[in-house]
Amino acid sequence: MTLNKQIVLDRKPSGKLTVDCFRTQSSPVGDPGPGEVLCRTLLLSLDPANRAWMQGATYRGEVHAGTVMPGFTLAEVVASNDIKFKAGDLVEGDGGWQQYFVSPAKGLQKRVRLEPLSHLMSVLGVTGKTAYCGLLDIGKPQPGETVVVSAAAGATGSIAAQIAKIKGAYVVGIAGGPEKCRWLVDELGLDDAIDHREGNVYATLKARCPKGVDVYFDNTGGPILEAVLSRMNLNGRIVCCGVVSQYDTANPASGPRGIPGLLVTKRIKMQGFIVMDYVKLLPQAEKDLAKWMAEGKLKVAEDIIDGLDQAPAGLVGLLAGENRGKRMIRVAD
Repeated sequence: MTLNKQIVLDRKPSGKLTVDCFRTQSSPVGDPGPGEVLCRTLLLSLDPANRAWMQGATYRGEVHAGTVMPGFTLAEVVASNDIKFKAGDLVEGDGGWQQYFVSPAKGLQKRVRLEPLSHLMSVLGVTGKTAYCGLLDIGKPQPGETVVVSAAAGATGSIAAQIAKIKGAYVVGIAGGPEKCRWLVDELGLDDAIDHREGNVYATLKARCPKGVDVYFDNTGGPILEAVLSRMNLNGRIVCCGVVSQYDTANPASGPRGIPGLLVTKRIKMQGFIVMDYVKLLPQAEKDLAKWMAEGKLKVAEDIIDGLDQAPAGLVGLLAGENRGKRMIRVAD
């Protein structure tokens, strides 16, 4: 009997997430029923949203203690009871923190193999497509406009910032620490970068963005959103992608000041989204992202950790800002 290693949320954190909130268990690998597919996990995505799911205030159901931790996966089909899939197919789906999973066929998306496979989880996966759809459909950056991206050294932010540069904008990234800020400018080609750990983000924004801000791609919420909101130009656009500053805390901020006042007086558009809203746009997104990579206009940053056992520490570190680019777990070759 083949055993399936799984990582379970043992208890919900009362404050910051710690590795002892998780435990490891083993159970027999299940057999797929009618219309189901058995998959072997290759890569597991780590995302700030994993922490938000524990709070239940998101687009998916709350994660309860005692359940396998959910997570987006790239996997290989082992056995299938659906004609759309066969053994050996590469698929993506919500497989969770485990070596094997059984999924309804309708919950899987077939992917074409390429090297490295990790690109299907980063720039050509949900991460890159999220940056593409949110920035271009909601933000609509124009040549010469000023675009600010928070968590710009992270998975989605690093891609959104580069797309804004490709579209001809003046791009300023916000990140934590001088090394990340130097990397954003020297390696990714951003025009400027702000270290939010240095102090007054509002004052720094005022100095670095003297013409104001036309588009803000927000991954953080909280005080950084409040600071950028006050610097937005008339008819500015705010793309709400995530609220990472508020996920890993027992006392989330009540919300930024200036809403709805600034939205009204400056006619600012502020819109949230998830990538599943853009099913029809995803093929074009993948095509454009691949093209920009081939042309050398878009650089890919990946942070790959080996071993399913490292997922808890990997997520804790992600929430602390350890990563540069897309963090994922290599579960199997």
